[in-house]
Amino acid sequence: MPCSMTDHSIRPAPAPSPPFQGIYHVSGSAPRAVDVFSQSVCATALEAGPSSFPVRDHRNRGAWPPVTSLFPRKMFLVGLTGGIASGKSSVIQVFQQLGCAVIDVDVIARHVVQPGYPAHRRIVEAFGTEVLLENGDIDRKVLGDLIFNQPDRRHLLNSITHPEICKKMMKETFKFFLRGYRYVILDIPLLFETKKLLKYMKHTVVVYCDRDTQLARLMQRNNLNRDDAEARIKAQLPLKDKARMARHVLDNSGEWSVTKRQVVLLHAELERSLEYLPLRLGVLTGLASIASLLYLLTHYLLPSP
Repeated sequence: MPCSMTDHSIRPAPAPSPPFQGIYHVSGSAPRAVDVFSQSVCATALEAGPSSFPVRDHRNRGAWPPVTSLFPRKMFLVGLTGGIASGKSSVIQVFQQLGCAVIDVDVIARHVVQPGYPAHRRIVEAFGTEVLLENGDIDRKVLGDLIFNQPDRRHLLNSITHPEICKKMMKETFKFFLRGYRYVILDIPLLFETKKLLKYMKHTVVVYCDRDTQLARLMQRNNLNRDDAEARIKAQLPLKDKARMARHVLDNSGEWSVTKRQVVLLHAELERSLEYLPLRLGVLTGLASIASLLYLLTHYLLPSP
């Protein structure tokens, strides 16, 4: 279905690195930085043990996997990640403009610790009122400093936030399931760093750009000198490493119009999947059976007033 999308300005960029030739390019805004607190609550959202996700090297195949590999037997999850100044936010915007279901795990992590939620109360009980701002919100910087390089405190925070993040993720995913979506995109900043969520992902996507482009973009965007920009990039897992682990790679070093077309094509491939239908029909049939049973109990088996 055609959709209206605003073209982004295109910055000059070096040619893509050899390992990623033939994969399409993106230029655009970069994802926001993730603070220590966000890293903690997102990194261990699911403590489910080692990932069993099958890793495939995209260099041993064409830019797109066989069509049959895109068709799961149920509604599936797509994990999308990138790096600082890689342009992940622009790619997410295109998916959203196409009507895709997107869940931002970092947003969920922030949501579940708002005042009035169970995690907020337990954090205050565990770490004291010193982690609160004047308006009652969690002071993310103070809490991040408290757990920094302190595994026991980090584990305590994770034990508080982990169940709430899981419940919220499941709730949002189930909503999209009932509304008929073929797949849901999870925007996960630390997808490959922690590996906790990988086994739940049918597909993984990395928004990549070469090192020179990433450095120049970060220096321009944040008004940083070269040393400071390089230090921030080195603090993250290299994009080349993420790209080797991902099933799909969008090379963010080139023209926006080309990558936008590739995002649309990938969305179309995933949308054409119909093998999710048996699961959804089974759920709906089960709900209909429950409703029928309740009707019978109400109208026939229970005594009339």
